[in-house]
Amino acid sequence: MNRKLFALFLILSMFLSGCAWLDGSYVHVTPHQAGGGENQGEALSAENYSELLAVLKDMVAAGKNGGVIYTGDFDGDAMNRGLKMAGDYIRVTDPIGAYAVENISFEQGASSGKPAVAVSITYRHTAAEIKRILRLTDVDAAQPAVQKALQNCDSRLVMLIEQYRQTDFDQLVQNLALTYPETVMESPQTVETVYGQGSSRVVELSFTYENSRDDLRQMQTQVRPVFDSAALYVSGEGADSQKFGQLYAFLMERFEYKLETSITPAYSLLRHGVGDSRAFATVYAAMCRMAGLECRIVTGTRQGEPWTWNLVWDNGNPYHVDLLACNATGAYRERTDDEMQGYVWDYSAYPESVRSAQESAENPPEPVVLEETEDGAQVSVGGTEQTEAP
Repeated sequence: MNRKLFALFLILSMFLSGCAWLDGSYVHVTPHQAGGGENQGEALSAENYSELLAVLKDMVAAGKNGGVIYTGDFDGDAMNRGLKMAGDYIRVTDPIGAYAVENISFEQGASSGKPAVAVSITYRHTAAEIKRILRLTDVDAAQPAVQKALQNCDSRLVMLIEQYRQTDFDQLVQNLALTYPETVMESPQTVETVYGQGSSRVVELSFTYENSRDDLRQMQTQVRPVFDSAALYVSGEGADSQKFGQLYAFLMERFEYKLETSITPAYSLLRHGVGDSRAFATVYAAMCRMAGLECRIVTGTRQGEPWTWNLVWDNGNPYHVDLLACNATGAYRERTDDEMQGYVWDYSAYPESVRSAQESAENPPEPVVLEETEDGAQVSVGGTEQTEAP
C-alpha cells in the first residue's frame, strides 16, 4: 500500500472511531483549540435549566473544550430556550465565563439512544490561566494579593472576588507603592478590567513597568540590606524620640542628596542619593515601621508646592516631621500643627497634633530659618513666627 493510500485509510479510521459512540441523528462538532483548554468527553446530565447551567459553569471553570450532556426528560422547547439563556449567561454574567470564554455552541441530538447535547467551547484564555485565577472572599482580601504581585514584579493578576464591591485598584497600587518602598521599586501603570455581573466578579489587573522585571528584582536585593540595617540601628532600649532621631540621622547622613524625582524612589535615594520629598517620606516611614515605630506619610503642599512629609507617634502623641526642613536647620525636630506654617494638608484625614503646656516649656520654638529657593526667593522652613493655625 503506498503512503497516500495508507494516510487516507488512517484518517478515515480515526474519524470513524471518534464518532462511533454517536447516533446518526447526532452531529459532532470538533471544538476550536485556539487558546482553549481541556477536551474531556465524559458524560454529564441535566434535566432542567438550573442543572444545565451548573454543568456548564463547572466545564468552564475546569477549562474544558467540550463534552456531552444527557438531557433526560428536559422538554424540547424548554431545552431550546435554556440553551440560549445558558450560553448568554456563561459569556456575560458568569465571571469566569465572561473572562475566559470566546464562544459556546450546542448541538442537540442523541447518544446511545438518549437525548443529549454536545457542547463546544472556545476560549480566549488557556485552561492553565483559568486554574491560576486567585479565589478571594472579598475586596479586603485583595490587598495582600496585590501587594504580593507588586513584590514579585508580576505583569498581571487575575482574581475571582466572591463579594465584589467597586474599588479603585489603581489607587490601591499607588498606596502600596508608598507604604512598602522596600519591596515595590516602581509604581506601575495599572489597567483594571472587571468581568461578569452580580455579586461575584473576576478582576484582571495588568501592570506596566518602565524597568524590566530582572532590573526591579535586582534593585530589591540592593536596597533591602539598607532597610534591614536601619531597623538594627535603632533596636534595643530607648525613647521613641531618640529612635526617630537616630533613623533620621541614619537616612540623612548617607549622602549629600540631590533633590530630583525618580520613578524608582527608594532605589534612587538609597543607592544614588537622588530623591524628592516623597521619596524621603516614604523611605523614612518604611524604616520606622520595620523598627516598630508608628509613622505615617502626609501629602499636601509647602509654600504652595506639592510636598510630602511624615507624622510620627512619639510617646503616643502625633507630631509632624519634615526631613528636608530638618536637614536645612541641621537637626531633627518634631512639630505640632500650629508650628507647620506654610504647609497645607487635609486636616480631617490626620489626627490633630498639639503640644501640652509642659512640653511647650521644655521645647521652646526655634527661630525662623529662611531657605533660598532656585528663583532667589526665601521661604520659612522652621520656627513659629507668622503661624497659621489649620
